[in-house]
Amino acid sequence: MTDSDRSSAAPKPARELLRVLLVDDHPVYRDGLAMMLRATGDIDVVATAANGGEAVDAAGEQAPDVVVMDLRMPDLDGIEATRRILAQSPSTGVLVLTMYEDDDSVFAAMRAGARGYLLKGATREDILRAITSIGDGGAVFGPEIASRIAAYFSGKITDSPADEFTALTAREREVLELLAAGQSNAAIARQLFLSPKTVRNHVSNIFAKLHFADRAEAIVKARRAGLGDDHFGAAAR
Repeated sequence: MTDSDRSSAAPKPARELLRVLLVDDHPVYRDGLAMMLRATGDIDVVATAANGGEAVDAAGEQAPDVVVMDLRMPDLDGIEATRRILAQSPSTGVLVLTMYEDDDSVFAAMRAGARGYLLKGATREDILRAITSIGDGGAVFGPEIASRIAAYFSGKITDSPADEFTALTAREREVLELLAAGQSNAAIARQLFLSPKTVRNHVSNIFAKLHFADRAEAIVKARRAGLGDDHFGAAAR
C-alpha cells in the first residue's frame, strides 16, 4: 500500500458533539426536547435545569457550548440567568426558546446577550438549525421575532406603551399604578388593604414578569406608559 493509499484510507476524525444545556421549568417539554436533541447524534445534552438558578450552576459546572433558555421561570428568570451565564462565560451561546414574543421580552433577551430567539411553536428543524448555528458562533431569530426587530428599528411598532403590562394580574397592575406614583410598600398596603408581605410578593412578581432590575426602573417605565398619573398628586402631598 502506498503512502497516498494509507492517507486516503485513514478514518476521518469524529466530529465533536455540541454540548447543550436545556433550561425550562416544564419537565414534559424539557424532557421531550432533550430526547429529540440526543436522537440527532450530533448533540450532547450535558445537563437540564428547571429554573434560572439551576441553569447558572449547571453552566458553570458543564461549560456548554449552547444554552437553550426559557424566560419565565421561578427562582431566577431566563433574562437574569442569561446575563449571569455570559458574565462567567462570554463565549457560551444562548438561544431563547419561549412562548413570549412581546417586544420587552425580545429586547431584554438581546440586551442580556442572547444570540437567538425562537418561539416554542418552532419546528424541530428550526430548533436544530438554530442550536447548530449558535454553536458555530452565529445568531438566529425566528421569522416572527425578526419582523418585530425590523419593525422596532424602522419605527413602526404599533403596540401602545401599556401593552407590555398585559402579563400582570389586575391586582399587580393596581400595585404598579401606586408604585409609579412613588408610594412605598407600606402606603400601598394601607391603600389596598393588604399586608406588607403580600405587597412585597406582588412587587417581586411584577419585577419578574416585566424584567425590571429595580424599583427605579419600574417607576420610570410605568410612568412612561402613563401609569400612576391619577395617584401622583396624592402621593406627592
